[in-house]
Amino acid sequence: MSDKREKYDFLIIGGGIFGIYAALYLSKFGLRICIVEKEKELLKKASIVNQARLHSGYHYPRSVATALMSDDNKARFTADHQQFINSEFEKYYGIERYGSFTDSQQFERFCAFINIRCEPVLRHPLFNYHRLEALYHTIEYSFDPILIAEYYRQQLKQHDGDIEVQMYTEVKQAEARGGAWAVELCSLENGRRREVEAAQVINATYAGSNAVNRLFGMRDIDLMHEISEMVFVTSPQVKNIGLTVMDGNFGSLMPYGLSDMLSLSSVAYTHHKVSYDNLPTFDCQALNPECRPDFPSVCSSCPARPRSNYRKMIGQIKHYFADHVEFHYFTSMFTIKSKLKANYIDDGRPTEISILNENPRFYCIFAGKINSIYEVEKVVKV
Repeated sequence: MSDKREKYDFLIIGGGIFGIYAALYLSKFGLRICIVEKEKELLKKASIVNQARLHSGYHYPRSVATALMSDDNKARFTADHQQFINSEFEKYYGIERYGSFTDSQQFERFCAFINIRCEPVLRHPLFNYHRLEALYHTIEYSFDPILIAEYYRQQLKQHDGDIEVQMYTEVKQAEARGGAWAVELCSLENGRRREVEAAQVINATYAGSNAVNRLFGMRDIDLMHEISEMVFVTSPQVKNIGLTVMDGNFGSLMPYGLSDMLSLSSVAYTHHKVSYDNLPTFDCQALNPECRPDFPSVCSSCPARPRSNYRKMIGQIKHYFADHVEFHYFTSMFTIKSKLKANYIDDGRPTEISILNENPRFYCIFAGKINSIYEVEKVVKV
């Protein structure tokens, strides 16, 4: 590589919510930052393809660490993004009568332990108690991923003097030299290559974490990956109600932020394909040359994406509602969801920020839930 390189204090690889928040946080210290994103748009994958649940901890009775981290960050995230938070709906958690990993007593003890609201609801006209062992009124909000994504795009525009954003750009190679990272970037539009130097690097690519780690000579983090579908429906009866059925092969329905849609997920039907490789490796990649294990693409617009399971997902969630409740399918979005293999058993989703190299510094952010964007402040050294 040439010695004539543009210099940055931080190179952040990945233009999702965690990469962008890290850039905005670091810009407060007068640092020069470059975000590199290989897609044509920011915040197009897991940042918007999710259930938009602002986790309060209820979802993880088998992973207390994840539950506590979710609840710890909830108040700050809510305050910082108040205009994008939907708190005007009733949220319920139900325990499936058959086959749940958690019974009602365990769920109540768990909620008491982490000090979150959990009020039994003995009767409700919208729910089917033949399939629910217990029903609880809880406090859990949703956020609007589409509006939050646009908000962060606008925040970046206001910092265009100190945060440079390189879209549709790939990291081709990297090496440590003289206490800094020398990195070669390549435009995916015209093939033009550019060499930059960064004092520190943050890998915030989520599903692409290990591909980037390898480019920098870092170790893999042990991951598994799933091609996942989020279904969006409408319902005249439960427009302002959310239900999550615990704990096992069940599902969840809740308002998708401030839209008129409900997001619907299912443990049994949301995840279409699974890869236990450290890189997201799927058979459908053979049908789309723009998507590779080391270069995963946007699933929602992919012609090789799986066939929708929306009928099965709607059929499943209807078991827990009264017969007169209707659900109407609107659309689906797909993305690759990744998680640490260590959390396969307890289904935890912790956010881990690892320092994989000291001199020069290289961080790998593996994100759990959106509430935990602030964890970067605890680890990254300015």
